[in-house]
Amino acid sequence: MALRRTKAILGRNGVAWPMMVEVSHHIDASEPDADGFYDYHYEYDLFEFTDGFVTFLARAYSDEPDGAAMMTRIEGNDHHLLTKRDLRHPLFLRAADYLRAAGKTNLDWLDRSSSAYVPLTPKRSGASTQ
Repeated sequence: MALRRTKAILGRNGVAWPMMVEVSHHIDASEPDADGFYDYHYEYDLFEFTDGFVTFLARAYSDEPDGAAMMTRIEGNDHHLLTKRDLRHPLFLRAADYLRAAGKTNLDWLDRSSSAYVPLTPKRSGASTQ
């Protein structure tokens, strides 16, 4: 009953729990060769958005300052690639707003059915930014 009451107070698009964000910086690279060159070198930030129940992960490569990709939904010990249904989840929407506010205007999401990165459509005007 309390959850229903909270939703009624917040409205249809209201979020009952605050979103917590953790950002960590990562470097994934091979050992340098004799000339100091790498076979591969990836540098990125990993964003973890959670409301305490659901977590979404996004990755943003350092060499693409305006880009980020939403990649995974986590609930308990279960990790899932994203589905179209996830794109409507209130936490996902808030995470996308957070990334856009951080300058990540080129957003993609990793589609479970195709295993491909798909552009996330731009935020509709009038959408909630809570």
